[in-house]
Amino acid sequence: MKSNETFTLIQEITRLDGTKYIEIGNMMMNGRAELAAERGYIKSVRILQLNISHSQHVINYEKYIGERYEMPDEDMDHWEEWVRDQKAQDDFDAIMHENHIVVD
Repeated sequence: MKSNETFTLIQEITRLDGTKYIEIGNMMMNGRAELAAERGYIKSVRILQLNISHSQHVINYEKYIGERYEMPDEDMDHWEEWVRDQKAQDDFDAIMHENHIVVD
């Protein structure tokens, strides 16, 4: 396993081209996204929802991301956007629904 993170929040990330996407993470990941914005890898990040419930969908998503991605450290030289397969997308969509977040 590459990483073992507990996800606790939902954040909106603005790419350099101005488009936005939503991701699930934690305070460490939010801090890394803020650092990425300071370094010019993304435009900005903002928290949409804090303290999301640790549902089975969140557990599944944590496992999926943890097996495929390493969490960025302070020496990162780019921002990596996580790609989901259909099962992970279904869990992601369920998390958004559970937290009343509307995704365009």
